[in-house]
Amino acid sequence: MPPPKITLALGMTSALALTFVTASVEAKKTKPSSIDEMWRIIEQQQQQIEELKARVSQAESSQQETTRSPKASAGADAQSVSNASPSPGSITKSGKSTVERKTDILASEVEKLKTQLHIPDKREYKVQYGYGPAASEVYRVNQGLSIGGYGEAVYTNYGKSQDYVIDQNKKDVANMYRAVIYLGYKFNDWIILNNEFEFEHGSTGKSGQVSVEFSQLDFMLNPYINARAGMSLVPMGFINEIHEGPTFHGNYRPEVERTIIPTTWREIGAGMFGELAPGLQYRMYGMNGLDARGFNSTGIRDGRQSASKAVAEDLAFTGRIDYDMPFAPGLLAGASAWLGDSGQGFDYAGREINAFTQLYEGHVQYRWRGLEFRALGAVGNIGNAAQLSTQNYTECKGDTKCESASTVGSQNYGWYTEVAYDVLPWLWSDSTQYLAPFFRYEGYNTLARVPEGFSDYGGLYDRWIYQGGLTYKPIENVAVKFDYRNFNSAAGKLPDEYNLGIAFMY
Repeated sequence: MPPPKITLALGMTSALALTFVTASVEAKKTKPSSIDEMWRIIEQQQQQIEELKARVSQAESSQQETTRSPKASAGADAQSVSNASPSPGSITKSGKSTVERKTDILASEVEKLKTQLHIPDKREYKVQYGYGPAASEVYRVNQGLSIGGYGEAVYTNYGKSQDYVIDQNKKDVANMYRAVIYLGYKFNDWIILNNEFEFEHGSTGKSGQVSVEFSQLDFMLNPYINARAGMSLVPMGFINEIHEGPTFHGNYRPEVERTIIPTTWREIGAGMFGELAPGLQYRMYGMNGLDARGFNSTGIRDGRQSASKAVAEDLAFTGRIDYDMPFAPGLLAGASAWLGDSGQGFDYAGREINAFTQLYEGHVQYRWRGLEFRALGAVGNIGNAAQLSTQNYTECKGDTKCESASTVGSQNYGWYTEVAYDVLPWLWSDSTQYLAPFFRYEGYNTLARVPEGFSDYGGLYDRWIYQGGLTYKPIENVAVKFDYRNFNSAAGKLPDEYNLGIAFMY
């Protein structure tokens, strides 16, 4: 009969082996909910393994002491040992002792358990803290570096007609529209750096450029209030913050969210963000103001300073609130605003002005099964528009093309509605892919109201667009898009577009 210590070691070994086998079976049923939980389980198991090894080593030492006992004692027990089952230290046909064999079995079971507990490295493409799916990845890592990005390439074919009031002979174009890299770094649980670097139009040698789209530090204090500082995206509309290609329909962003809300709009500033109640989120920042020297008939777009040696004599406030309604899954509504002077201390038509600039926006989104619906409206006002227009005409004197865009509207507006439906579940019930026809109708006017004595150019900037197309996603983060856009203005017809492109994010 084996010594008591060895019997105890064998019993403990068997019990622990059974425990690990049982745990592996249970792991198949219930997987950990996070990587942190997985590592806690594995660390506990590793500790148990080390304890088991120590006890087995102690048992083997006891057995060796027993085999060194006097030969008489060994001879007396020889017959009983020969008739008994193999002792823990006996050699099996495989050349291993029973203890070693049991330890190997235990190690094998633990490895199986680790494999079953492995959580695949699969990204969750979801929006967090106001940023798009790829840009939000840094918020989901435990610590350290995070890399992501997105890109878009488009071929555009323009309709040709002598009926067009402008751009009659616009050339077709194939364009690597943008390639973007997100680099984030999570210093610890509450300090996070997030950056977006964008390469536009394939090369800086052909009117392309490399830009920092945002670069900011987030200080995660609690769910209700967190701090953000640096170069940030202005939190307005659907697209300015969440602009990865696979997240919206059409190869080009809606014109209302390019012209009235001038994406991609980013400035230097600081502020707060958080979630006041389930689904009720806010963001508010103080930022450098726009530069009114860039305002013209196309709107405020060229007044963006983009944190490039931005003049900060005048500051602005921007804020946003969204409610993703828990009681109506899929329904979201929100609003945002921008308020601030844009004169920046310069002289306009001989005097310094404030050029107080306001922009207000409201939006609603609804998603139910395969149905998607969006609607957005925005209205803006620009103070001292007469002085800004006079300054533009003075600077553009003799340049016909420049003069035709010199009037600065004292009011502008834009809106659009969009509907799409994923038809693949009707065609292929088990498919995880996505195919959605969509339709968008938008209208905008950057010269909705002009200063007395200045031209609105016969309604040239009063425009509306009919757009339809298809979005196909073989996987969630890759899209192939086709769309047709029909442009119109109060002054006459503009060139139509046929667009074919790809978009991706990672």
